[in-house]
Amino acid sequence: MLVAPCLLALLSVAFPFSSAAQLPNQSQTKDLPKATSGEPFPWNRMRLPKTVSPLHYDLSIHPNLTTLDFTGVVRIELEVHEDVHAVILHAKNMEISGALLLAPEGAKPLKVLEYPQSHQLALLSDSVLTKGRKYEVQLAFAANLSDSYHGFYKSSYRTKTGEVRVMASTQFEATFARGAFPCFDEPAFKANFTIRIVRERGTSPSPTSALEVYPRVSVSVISIYAVPEKIDQTAFALDAAVKLLDFYDDYFDIPYPLPKQDLAAIPDFQSGAMENWGLTTYRESGLLFDPEKSSASDKLGITKVIAHELAHQWFGNLVTMEWWNDLWLNEELQVDDFFLGKCFEAMEVDSLSSSHPVSTPVENPTQIQEMFDDVSYDKGACILNMLRDFLTPEAFEIGIIRYLKRYSYQNTVNSHLWESLTDVRAVCVFLCYSFHNEGYSDDELDVKAIMDTWTLQEGFPLVTVEVIRSGSQAQSGAFPETDDPPSLKGKTFLWQIPLTYMTSASSTVHRFLLKTQTDVLYLPEEVDWVKFNVDMNGYYMVHYAGDGWKSIINLLQHNHTALSGNDRASLIQNVFQLVRLDTALELSLYLSRETEIMAVTQGLGELVPLYKLMEKRDMAELENKMKSYIVDLFRDLIDRQQWTDSGSVSERVLRSYLLLFACVRNHPPCLAKASQLFQQWKDSDGTMSLPVDITMAVFVIGARTPEGWDFLFEKYRHSLQNSVKSRMKTAMAVSPLQEKLQWMMEQSLSGEIMKTQDLPDVVVSVSKNPRGYKLGWDFLRAHWHTLIKKFDLGSNIISYMVTGVTNQYSTPEMLDEVRGFFGSLTEETGSEMRCIQQTYETIEDNIRWMNTNLPLLQAWLDKRSRTVKHEDL
Repeated sequence: MLVAPCLLALLSVAFPFSSAAQLPNQSQTKDLPKATSGEPFPWNRMRLPKTVSPLHYDLSIHPNLTTLDFTGVVRIELEVHEDVHAVILHAKNMEISGALLLAPEGAKPLKVLEYPQSHQLALLSDSVLTKGRKYEVQLAFAANLSDSYHGFYKSSYRTKTGEVRVMASTQFEATFARGAFPCFDEPAFKANFTIRIVRERGTSPSPTSALEVYPRVSVSVISIYAVPEKIDQTAFALDAAVKLLDFYDDYFDIPYPLPKQDLAAIPDFQSGAMENWGLTTYRESGLLFDPEKSSASDKLGITKVIAHELAHQWFGNLVTMEWWNDLWLNEELQVDDFFLGKCFEAMEVDSLSSSHPVSTPVENPTQIQEMFDDVSYDKGACILNMLRDFLTPEAFEIGIIRYLKRYSYQNTVNSHLWESLTDVRAVCVFLCYSFHNEGYSDDELDVKAIMDTWTLQEGFPLVTVEVIRSGSQAQSGAFPETDDPPSLKGKTFLWQIPLTYMTSASSTVHRFLLKTQTDVLYLPEEVDWVKFNVDMNGYYMVHYAGDGWKSIINLLQHNHTALSGNDRASLIQNVFQLVRLDTALELSLYLSRETEIMAVTQGLGELVPLYKLMEKRDMAELENKMKSYIVDLFRDLIDRQQWTDSGSVSERVLRSYLLLFACVRNHPPCLAKASQLFQQWKDSDGTMSLPVDITMAVFVIGARTPEGWDFLFEKYRHSLQNSVKSRMKTAMAVSPLQEKLQWMMEQSLSGEIMKTQDLPDVVVSVSKNPRGYKLGWDFLRAHWHTLIKKFDLGSNIISYMVTGVTNQYSTPEMLDEVRGFFGSLTEETGSEMRCIQQTYETIEDNIRWMNTNLPLLQAWLDKRSRTVKHEDL
C-alpha cells in the first residue's frame, strides 16, 4: 500500500461560550443524559465545552471501495484549559475502539461513552488532565461509507463504455466531518492536520478524498482534476482559476497562503461546490466547460462558482466565523450584472414572518443546516454591497484588508468586521463622499451601529418618498413605512438606511444616512421625478407616494434610458410588490421598448408568476389572456433574436431566455423554427451541431412528443457534456407527458440512469409544470423519509424541494392538504423546519393575492384588449 501524506488546516465558527459552559460536577449528574451504556453522559449541551481544544490531528484513513466501509486511526494533540477528567468531542454513526491517552508518563486506556443524539463521545480518564498541559488522545474507528451526500460517502460514475466505477467522496460542511472521523466538529476549534489515505492496490488517491484514477491539468500552483473522459473540459476553469487567484492576491493584499490550490470535479456531488482549504470540490457542471457544447450562461455560472469558492480561501478559511450564527461573514461580494437578482430573491424570503436575522442563534445540526439559505447567503452579500457603496469601494477595500490581516488564522464575530470598517473613517475624509453635506459626518460614522440594524433583525425597510412642492423648492420626505409593509408583517423595526437618490434635474447621486423614522431632504430646484436607491445598491424597497409612481411611469414610457438598467429593474420589482396591480401593469407597458437583460428578466420574473398561479387552477380563459399579453409585450424583442451564438454574454443569455419563453408560450415563429431544428437534429442522430444558446428552446419543443422525448433521453444517457445533459434534463421535465415525468422522478431517485444529485431539480421542474404539479407533490409526500435521509434534514436541498413544489399553490384546498401532510410529521422528521412555515405563509399570501387581484387583472386585460383593437382600427 502507498501512503499519501498531505497537510491541511480545518477552519470554521460561533458565539463565545459563557464562563459557565464547563463540565458538570457530580451534583449535576441527575440532569445528565444517558449514554448508550446506560451510564450518565458527562455533558448535556449541544455545543462542545471549551475545556480542551485540538491543536493538531494526525489522521490515517482507509476507505474500502469493495466493502464500502472505512477504518482509521486519529491522534489528536490537545491543549487543556481547565482541569478535567473527560474530553468531549464528536463522532456520528461510528464504531470506536482502542481509545488511549498518550501522556509523557505513558499510554493509558480511556473509557468511551457515546451519546448519539448529540453525535458526541466522552473520553474518560482516571487521572486529571491538568490545566495548561498538552496531551494526545488516540482513537481507532470504523464506519460504513454514507448513503447520503454528507460526511464520507460512497459515490459512483459511469465511464463512456458504461462501466460503473465506485468512489469515496467527502462533504463536511456544516456538521458532517464527525461522520468521517472523531473530531471537534465546530468552527471555533481550528487546528492543523496531517492526513494519510490508505488505498487498495490498483487505485490512486486524488486530492479530493475521492479515490479513483483522476487525471489533472496544472498551471503554477493550480491543478484541476476530472474523470479521464472529461479532462479535456477543464481548460476554461483552469484559466479562470489562475486569473481569479491573482485577482484575490492583489485585492486582499494577502498572498494565497498555501503552496497549491486543487479544483476537483466530482461526478456525484450534491452541493454546488465546497471551499475545502487548498482543495475546492465542485459538481461537474460547476467546473467543466466544453467550448463546442456549453452555453454563455454555463461560462458565466462556472466563473461565478470558482470565484465564490476561491474567495472562501480568505473569507471562511484564513479568517473563519466563530459560530454558524455568523455564517454570512463567509460571503464575498458578487458585484456583476446578475447580482441584483440575488437581492430580489433574498427579499422574497426575507419578507416572510418566518424569516430570520442574518446573524441569528442556532444550536443543533438541523438549525445550522437551515442557516444555509437566501437570507444568510444572498442578503449577507447584498448588505455588504450596500455598505461598500456607502463607504466607497476604495475605503471598503482598505477595511476588508485590515480585517483579514488582523484576524488571519483566527475566528471572528460580526463586530470584528464592523470595527475594521469603522477604522477607515479617517481614510474616508479623503476618499468617501462628503458626509456632513449629506446628513451624516465623519465623527458620526459608526459602522457597527449601522450594520447591527441590518444583521440583528429580520426583514428590510420600506422607504416611502413623497415630493412636496413649496413654491420653487421641492422637499422629499423619506421614511420607513409604518402601515404594515410586506417586509415587516406588523413588527416594528428601525434601520439606519444609507439612502441614495437622483432627480430629473441632475444625474449626480446624492447620499443621506436616514437614522430616524422620518426626515426631510430639501431639493434645490423643481424636479419632474426622483429615483431613490440608485442602481438598487441598497437593501430596501421604495414606494413613491402622491404622484410619484405616475411620474416614474411617465418617465419610463417616454425616456426609459434616463435610468440605468438596474434602476429600471428595481422599479419593476418594487412596483409589483407595493402598489395596486393595475398600476404595476401600467408601468409594465414600457417593457415593449426594453432591451437590457436585467430589466427584461425582471419584467418576465414579475409577470410570468401571475399565470403560473392560474395554471394550478381551472381558469384557462384569464390564464391565456395573461400569457398573450406577455408575449405581445416582448414580441418585437423576441422576433429580433437570431438563432445563433453571436453577441456578448448578456446578449446571449437574454437570447436563450427569450427564445425558450417564446417556444414554451407557442409563439408561432419560434415554434416553427424550433420544431424544424429539432427534426433536423433528430434526423442526424444528434450529430448536427446546434447553436448552443438555442438548444433549450429546441429541446423543449422536441420533448413534447413521446418519440422526441425518448430520443432526447437516449442522447442524455450517452452524453459526456454536463451542460448538455442539464438542458436535456430540464426540457424533459417540462414535457406535457405525465407518464414520462413520473418515470423521471423515479429514475432520479434510484440513481442508476439519472443521478440522484439531480433529483431535487427534477422534482421542482416537474412541480412547475402545469401537467406535473400534482405529480411532484405526491412524489415528495410518498418519498419524504427517503429524501430527508438522503439529503439531510434541514438542508437547503430539502428546503428547495419543499418550497419549489408548493410555492405556486393558491387555493384553500391545497393549503389544507399541505398543512395536513407536514402537520403529521414529528420533529425528528422535519415538522419544525423553517421552510415548512415559509410554505404555509407563501400559500396564504398567494390566496390573498388571488382574491384581491384577479378582478383587477381581468378588468385591466379587458381594457387593454379594447385599447389595442381600437388602435388597430
